[in-house]
Amino acid sequence: MDNQPKKIMDVCLLAGKIMLQNGAETYRVEDTMMRIADAFGIRDSHSFVTPTGIIFSLDGTDPTRMVRILERSTDLHKVTQVNSISRQISREELTVDEAYDRLKRVESGHDAYPVLIQIAAASIASGCFLIMFQGRWHDFIPAVVSGGFGFASMLYFHRLIQVRFFSEFLASFVIGLMSYLLVTSGIGHELDKIIIGSVMPLVPGVLITNAVRDLMAGHLVAGLSRGAEAFLTATAIGTGIAVVISIF
Repeated sequence: MDNQPKKIMDVCLLAGKIMLQNGAETYRVEDTMMRIADAFGIRDSHSFVTPTGIIFSLDGTDPTRMVRILERSTDLHKVTQVNSISRQISREELTVDEAYDRLKRVESGHDAYPVLIQIAAASIASGCFLIMFQGRWHDFIPAVVSGGFGFASMLYFHRLIQVRFFSEFLASFVIGLMSYLLVTSGIGHELDKIIIGSVMPLVPGVLITNAVRDLMAGHLVAGLSRGAEAFLTATAIGTGIAVVISIF
């Protein structure tokens, strides 16, 4: 039983880490960790979560520990899986060891769609956004092509440069260049609508939403951090398009 508090902390930290890495809001991560601890009999736990780290403490039973978060993406399926495990723990359907094993399987799982499907979805979404922004149907295919090339470029550049700002800047530059070439060749007609539709798959919608929700929940540090990250992403996208327009 001496190792029980350590095992409980491992489960709480692993659950929080998976959720934070895959797009969960800060307050949801803190609430889930404390609920798991409470379900295992630790009534007095404390957590402090930021987009880049988790600090968690089980008062009087184990030293405070911290986990660094270096990579963040959006995989809401993993967030849902952790929530499901948390509910099973609350219903006393899982032991500490079983919960930890289930969480490790979620962490190591690769449920994301294949790259080709992601690019295809981004392409179709670009065309649909063009129509939504009152573009015309004859620009649907140019938007699909520009959006697909732009999203593929972002995935490729992100593997080469582990700084999202530069990968998003280069991807938006590719989108602007492709859109300009399609319009000048006569395939496309409205340059502004094609660009707007094509860049939408790059826009950090989940990040902006989570920033606002964290601010509304009172998590000012996390909310401002996420807001700053979203602002930098938007700046990168706008700068890439502006460079193309200024050149041509």
